[in-house]
Amino acid sequence: MEITRRGLGSAASALLLAAGLPGRVRAAETGPIKIGVLHSLSGTMAISETILKDFVLMQVAELNAKGGLLGRQIEPVVVDPASNWPLFAEKARDLISREKVVAVFGCWTSVSRKSVLPVFEELNGLLFYPLEYEGEEQSRNIFYGGSVPDNKAIPACEYLMSDAGGGVRRWLLEGTDYVYPRTSNKIIKAFLKSKGFADEDIHENYTPFGFADWTSEVSAIKKFGSTGKKTAVVSTINGDANVPFYKELGNQGIKATDIPVMAFSIGEEELRGIDTAPLVGHLAAWSYFESVDTPQNKAFVANWQKFRKNPKAVTNDPMESTYDLFQLWSQAVKKAGSTDVAAVSQAIVGEKVMSPTGNEVTMNANHHLTKPVMIGEIQANGQFDIVYQSKPIAPHPWSPYLPENAGKG
Repeated sequence: MEITRRGLGSAASALLLAAGLPGRVRAAETGPIKIGVLHSLSGTMAISETILKDFVLMQVAELNAKGGLLGRQIEPVVVDPASNWPLFAEKARDLISREKVVAVFGCWTSVSRKSVLPVFEELNGLLFYPLEYEGEEQSRNIFYGGSVPDNKAIPACEYLMSDAGGGVRRWLLEGTDYVYPRTSNKIIKAFLKSKGFADEDIHENYTPFGFADWTSEVSAIKKFGSTGKKTAVVSTINGDANVPFYKELGNQGIKATDIPVMAFSIGEEELRGIDTAPLVGHLAAWSYFESVDTPQNKAFVANWQKFRKNPKAVTNDPMESTYDLFQLWSQAVKKAGSTDVAAVSQAIVGEKVMSPTGNEVTMNANHHLTKPVMIGEIQANGQFDIVYQSKPIAPHPWSPYLPENAGKG
């Protein structure tokens, strides 16, 4: 049988469409484009995650007002995993298998991300994860929007060690008891030891999610910092436990001039529930603060406040990361001409977006973003005064301070 060139081309096209290769739109890609929103709307993490759900909905509304993607409207499917880590996996499976979402925006804690990771890899879904985290991970099915220790925790510790940061010589690593604080502190300890700090000058303490009675822990912080050596707390406390922690710091009169706290998981949203007057001068490290003074950020904040119909609604770093990831996903879908996982995954690498910080962020081949680190001091109004900002730092998810990572990128 003679096979014509046209026939061969048609057959090849059919195979490409079936394979879902980049640049091809499959016939099934009609109707609304469904995306999942996987954030805790109840439980201990609701204080932090609910705002991200709302922000994704704002992004969707803005995109739909412009015509959507590929001539189709975006349909968000919102679920509540309720700060229950196994439930995250169940909800993720349901979103991909039953709801047929083409991408999911969600998770906050690393334990929730670890819970869903095998589901996304098994079902070949896409998760866009907006939080800074401990690194030591790289999945073909996850795009990471936040920082890793290499471009957050390590520069933050270097700042504390500097004259500008107070010349810290003793370190209390205070965290919630799960993978992110423990792995981050493993990396931080290895870094500090490489700088000559002794074991007796580094202390770790962990408390459960939702921990409320901080009297003894804060007393221990006070005692640890009473040796005459400049002491700082590096905090990876997560969720609503931050509220009683900071209240107890104020109750026991621990001022930033005495023992500064450098927080990695508290921002503008969490501070809304706290009397910040006693906390002025304590620190946080992120790649974004609402107080960033750029035209892009002024528009970013104004759009959010308009959407919330609240002129006092605050923005924070995970929202900025969610913005970056949503914009990059949208650009990749347009570039690929498809919502297919393989097509979008290929198209998104190298894509750039102008962040509200005024920095152009790039999605790297390792699925992490090049971002700066900023250090802010808490102000009485619940905002942060930015006292340090780096240039955008290339992300290295595998920490060079852990010997087992030798040779990893």
